[in-house]
Amino acid sequence: MTFLTATADRTKFLRIALALDAVVTGVNGLVYLVAAGPVGDLLGPAPAVLREIGVFLLVYGAAVGFLATRATISPAGIKAVIGLNIVWTLASVAAVIAGALDLTTLGAIWAIAQALVVGVFAEIQIMGLRRTR
Repeated sequence: MTFLTATADRTKFLRIALALDAVVTGVNGLVYLVAAGPVGDLLGPAPAVLREIGVFLLVYGAAVGFLATRATISPAGIKAVIGLNIVWTLASVAAVIAGALDLTTLGAIWAIAQALVVGVFAEIQIMGLRRTR
């Protein structure tokens, strides 16, 4: 099994990409959790749904942040983050197309915008993983 070590400068870009993903994801999750009512009024989903998404995002963001700070980073861990980011991106677009979650127009725009951001995170994480080789 191959591991990426913190001593290699080759991991810096990847660590920054992971850390940025963790912060953005965590903040988004915190907003969904703490302000589910007002956010639901703007975006459409029920507050209970937003709270569930918020909890998921907080846990996921913490896990991504933890991965970014490890002395050794497992490529499997990075690939899992990339894979989940791709799934989130595709699921967000599918939710808009399917009319799921009772999204408002602003909610649909938000879902596509955040899907693009998460897709960019996946891409820069792929680039970061490639730089470690």
